[in-house]
Amino acid sequence: MTRAAFPVRLLALDLDGTLMGPDRVIRPRVRRAIAAAQDANVVVTIATGRMYRSASPFAQALGLTAPIICYQGAYVREVPVPGHTPGRPLLHRTLPEVVAREALRWAREHGFDPHVNVDDRLVMEAGATSAEDYEQLSGIGAEFVPSLQAFVRGPVTKVVAVGPPPLPEERLPEARAAFEGRAQVTVSHPEYLEWNAPGVTKGRAVRWLARRLGIPLGQVMAIGDQYNDAEMLAEVGHGVAMGDAPAAVRAVARHVTAPLDADGAALAIEALVLGREAA
Repeated sequence: MTRAAFPVRLLALDLDGTLMGPDRVIRPRVRRAIAAAQDANVVVTIATGRMYRSASPFAQALGLTAPIICYQGAYVREVPVPGHTPGRPLLHRTLPEVVAREALRWAREHGFDPHVNVDDRLVMEAGATSAEDYEQLSGIGAEFVPSLQAFVRGPVTKVVAVGPPPLPEERLPEARAAFEGRAQVTVSHPEYLEWNAPGVTKGRAVRWLARRLGIPLGQVMAIGDQYNDAEMLAEVGHGVAMGDAPAAVRAVARHVTAPLDADGAALAIEALVLGREAA
C-alpha cells in the first residue's frame, strides 16, 4: 500500500454509487465538498466506467477542469470547454477484436445481454432486453445493429455484459479465469460485468494522471464503491471505500466512509481533504 501523505493534492472520484445513485443526482453536500476541495487548490477528477460522453456532463456541472478517466481507465480525455472544441484525448487502450468477440460469446452463453463501446459509441444488438434501462442510466442513446459479432471488426474500448444481480458478481471469478492475460474483467455495477484491455484499471489510470500532474501517489485520494474501484483504492495514499461497498473492496481501502445515502463521499472529503471533523 502506498504511504499516505498530506496535504491531498489530487482527488479521484467514482460516479455511480459514490457521488450519485440511479437518479443521477449529486447531492448538495457532496457538491459543496467538491467545490471546497477545488477552492483549496486540489485537482479533482472523475474516474468512472462510463463513456466519456456520459461522464463529461457531470464533470462540467461540478466545474472540474482535470482530464476525465473513463471506461475503467481505458480512456482519458480532457474536459470539454464550453464554446470550444471537445476535450483532447490523452490515452486510449483498446481490447483486441478476437478477445472482444470471445467476450460477447461468453456473455451470451452465461446468461448476459452484451453491448460494446467503440469510438465513444454505445452499440447494442437489435432486440437487446437491457437497452432501455442501460440507455437511461448512461444518458446515451444506443446504436442498434443486427449482430454484434458481425459489427466487431476491429478493437473496441469495452465490452459490457448486463445481467440480473447477483449474476455479475457470481460470474466474475470464472470470467477472470477464462480471460486471464487477455482481458481485464471487473464488475462496475451490480448488473454489469465488463471486459477491457489487459492491465486496464482505474488504479493504473490514476497513477498515469498523477505522474502527468507531478503529484506523488501518497498525496492522491480516491473514493469508490465497486470491484472496478478496488485497484484505484489500493494504489493511492488515501483510498476510501463507501460504506456499502462489497467486503472485498472495503478490505483494500485505507478508510471506509458512510454509504451513499449518508453523503459518505462528502464526509471523506471534509475529513481528509478539508481537515474538518467528520462522523
